[in-house]
Amino acid sequence: MDGFEQKQILISVGANLTELIYYQAGSGYPLLILHGWGVDAASFAPVAEYLSKGFAVYAPDFPGFGASPAPTEIWGVAQYAELIEGFCKKLEIDKPIIIGHSFGGRVAIILGAKGLPLKMVLVDSAGIVPNRGFDYYLKVYSYKAGKKILSLPGLGKVKENFINKNNAGSSDYKAALGIMKNIFVKVVNQDLKEYLPKISVPALLVWGDADTATPLADGQLMEKLIPDAGLVVFSGAGHYSYLERLPQFLAVLDSFFAKEKKNEENG
Repeated sequence: MDGFEQKQILISVGANLTELIYYQAGSGYPLLILHGWGVDAASFAPVAEYLSKGFAVYAPDFPGFGASPAPTEIWGVAQYAELIEGFCKKLEIDKPIIIGHSFGGRVAIILGAKGLPLKMVLVDSAGIVPNRGFDYYLKVYSYKAGKKILSLPGLGKVKENFINKNNAGSSDYKAALGIMKNIFVKVVNQDLKEYLPKISVPALLVWGDADTATPLADGQLMEKLIPDAGLVVFSGAGHYSYLERLPQFLAVLDSFFAKEKKNEENG
């Protein structure tokens, strides 16, 4: 990211120290950007570069993504939230603004429920576990049963063919390596609805109405459950609505962050 300095910090999560790589630029009110699953801080580059003109911007690579090493244990959303809490504490970042996309939105939801940010922006956020019909569970449990049976000695090649044929898991699951596969499974099965009514800070929700990964209905439900929330919808945009509608997204942020943004008038 142009103009950003890459830094490294060690944060305690549970009993372990975790290495976190992050990028920092700008000055002013602190603003934290939390990226989605399968990408890294660079996925927010045009947004981060724009915001660094009026804020002190911090953009970490979550452990397991970008330059940050993967966790050594199977984390859930709570551990990633604990990491960001520790990050803020260690750098003495008080009441930051938080922007979270998709998986980063999951982390932001927990932080918002704890009252850590001043205000927050959830962009095409994950966190709502969908209602799934009988056909879905039949397919999942049939697949699990088949995989277990094929784990018997001598059936390794048959098992590999079975997995490939059934095309099991999402593209994110298939792309995950090592322990990140287990973390993905744990994360996507965590329903965060219970945290939403506990968010006591102003929340801006930004969604693409063509998002198929986290559908607009999720954003509409979040708007109902978060006490002080407003929803902005970009017509025709998908899961990366902040990039697909970049000028509109930046204009919405300018309005929402007007009090905190540093400019020539307010210094």
